[in-house]
Amino acid sequence: MLVNSAVITGKGADTAKGRSPQEVSQIRELLKARFDDLNAEYEEAVAENQRLRLVEIGDAAGDDQADSGSKTAERDAATSLLRTLLDRRTQAEVAMQRLDEGTYGNCESCHNPIPVERLEVFPSATTCVHCKANRERRAG
Repeated sequence: MLVNSAVITGKGADTAKGRSPQEVSQIRELLKARFDDLNAEYEEAVAENQRLRLVEIGDAAGDDQADSGSKTAERDAATSLLRTLLDRRTQAEVAMQRLDEGTYGNCESCHNPIPVERLEVFPSATTCVHCKANRERRAG
């Protein structure tokens, strides 16, 4: 996979800067495609959320507590989905910025290369597995 050859070329911030223009271009295309997919999904979710709100406004007469609770749960789920999609879209955007800066593929904390396997699963990763685990341990 393209990320494999692009990420394992060395250590530190010089790794990203040392990538060939072809590698940078391929990574950018991958991240852009991911961003575009997430953006389309986000826009679709926003439109669906609007439809739900319009139906809710026009259909509220005579609601009992169960109906009201069900609508609240649907609204909360839709809002949660929107937040998640927006976060993922922002992560893809930040990954593209990091690529432009020459820091993509390197951990923000320790500056070592992020393992290829992690980037394949999560191309927007900004930390290596070890630093991510440390953050989660401190937070929880």
